Amino acid sequence: MLLGCIGDDFTGSSDLANTLTKEGMQTTLFSGVPDGPADASIEAGVIAMKTRTIPVDEAIAQSLEALDWLIQQGCEQFFFKYCSTFDSTEAGNIGQVAQALAEKLGETKVIVCPAFPATGRSIYQGHLFVNDVLLNESGMENHPLTPMHDADLRRCLQKQTDWPVEHIAAQTVFEGVEAIHAALATVSKAMVVVDAVRDEDLRQIGKAAKGRKLITGGSGIALGLPDNFRNSSSNGENPWSGANGPAVVLSGSCSVMTRKQVEIHSANNPAKMISPEDVMEHGVDAKALADWVRSFDGEQLPLVYSSADPADIKLAQEKYGKDIIAEKFENLFGALAVALVEAGYNRIIVAGGETSGAVVEALKIDEMAIGPEIAAGVPAVANPKLGICLALKSGNFGQEDFFTRAAKILGGE
Repeated sequence: MLLGCIGDDFTGSSDLANTLTKEGMQTTLFSGVPDGPADASIEAGVIAMKTRTIPVDEAIAQSLEALDWLIQQGCEQFFFKYCSTFDSTEAGNIGQVAQALAEKLGETKVIVCPAFPATGRSIYQGHLFVNDVLLNESGMENHPLTPMHDADLRRCLQKQTDWPVEHIAAQTVFEGVEAIHAALATVSKAMVVVDAVRDEDLRQIGKAAKGRKLITGGSGIALGLPDNFRNSSSNGENPWSGANGPAVVLSGSCSVMTRKQVEIHSANNPAKMISPEDVMEHGVDAKALADWVRSFDGEQLPLVYSSADPADIKLAQEKYGKDIIAEKFENLFGALAVALVEAGYNRIIVAGGETSGAVVEALKIDEMAIGPEIAAGVPAVANPKLGICLALKSGNFGQEDFFTRAAKILGGE
């Protein structure tokens, strides 16, 4: 294995695996730290964790465990992947985990670059933009678990690490690899936020990262990493085949795009909303939901969702508690996925990072092959052992008709 990657959630990890696969590396997505050694043919291994919203100490411990396994596989370089909107708890996680990984590896200059221009995420003057608005005005300020109230990545990061935080501006990045190298050379020890507004910027940053033990960021920066291994990698294609059984959509995301996708899909497909009151007071269970899905005999694409307006979510969190609601919904979606797979559903589309993690963990999926791209940052993935194909979508990713598109691609169309 050449490149070892640690993702702090499942959708972001599949996004990263998608990028590396498209760029020519034989890539496998692992659910958690594997028990044994990886197959020798794997060039890039991506370990999907569920650490984004857990306490800092636990996130560090789990990430270091993943790092130890990747070191044992012989990786030459390591990548810590977090969301392109820098999602984090108020207590942190990104800075602390990055620092712990760097110290374990003996790295002193850590690139920080969550930019992903293909999905509208860019960094300019150290500030993160989503399309044409600052991060804290993009809707991310209303995220139920990781609300982002500051677009200045330098300020956000400095609260999460005791390392200095430096910045390489867009003007330097535009000058290319040598200019980025020169800017990094002036840094002795720091987290270095690097501007990027174009894919070409990410490729130049990736090339400049050659020889660095640790890089951090969104999946976009991975565009430039495979070239650093081009003489060592096969530049081949990962095998893929779809599934032809019934499909279902499970959505736990409350993002702006997911709510729009739910609205559009519900107009022409069966849809069932699960409210906080349903899980906290009315005893809704996975079996009843599975029976509802099965009542459509696989002829339509049923949707079970908890996606709701941020104001409604806030009221529910105040009433019941943020953590307990999140846990209840994750357990419900996980149990529902298990019930549906047992009933023969082998195409599962999931919206939301936490929901995706809950589904993958409940199904006890250990690794996934990467298939064709459904939308920017969202590949089809498959687990041959269970005979199922999945789409794991971050909240704000995907086209408005994403659910229908995903079902077709998962089916091999």
